Amino acid sequence: MPVMALVFAAFVVGFEQLVQWHFGVLGVVGCVLLTVGVKAGNVPCSCLGAAVLALLFAQP
Repeated sequence: MPVMALVFAAFVVGFEQLVQWHFGVLGVVGCVLLTVGVKAGNVPCSCLGAAVLALLFAQP
């Protein structure tokens, strides 16, 4: 089980670095808001994170 947790943590860090490289700090903020909102069950926080990411993805 610890190996699976290590692989998952490496994937999350890699995905976060990819988002930051492509979308900047605002992308990381949106990703964090979405993650925290889903894990905490806070609907407004997750909606705000999803909206930020959707706006970033919609840019040309």
